[in-house]
Amino acid sequence: MGCDGGTIPKRHELVKGPRKVEKVDKVAELVARWFYCALSQEKLRRPIVACELGRLYNKDAIIEYLLDKSPDKTPMESASHIKSIKNVTELQLVDNPAWCGDKESIKGDKYDDLQCAHFICPVVGLEMNGRHRFCFLRNCGCVFSERALKEIKAEVCHK
Repeated sequence: MGCDGGTIPKRHELVKGPRKVEKVDKVAELVARWFYCALSQEKLRRPIVACELGRLYNKDAIIEYLLDKSPDKTPMESASHIKSIKNVTELQLVDNPAWCGDKESIKGDKYDDLQCAHFICPVVGLEMNGRHRFCFLRNCGCVFSERALKEIKAEVCHK
């Protein structure tokens, strides 16, 4: 039954040490950034906009956030810096031809490859899944990988 004299507890059984800090899964964090809206936490769908901090949003979620003027509105930390629709840029994204998307996984019985992305870089062909850095041009909204911008070495859009 324990503590009846037959067992002698050791120090590590009596003294509890400091708790280990839970680490955030890097892959899950990247998937959340590149596949879900930073404001509404819904899947990203067109039209997609981005702020100057690089966060991706659904455009309708941003419009609803800006139109909601109720005094009991809780400020969203992910969009507190957005004061008008001019603070975001609509992105011109290129679809990935290898993306099968949600068509095959309707029932949820199929493996979803988290490394396959919905969009790709039009110049180099890298998938926009969080493994590579991407940039967008504020004046036109075109999205490129950082590797493609280094190769082009031009300040103007390639289109």
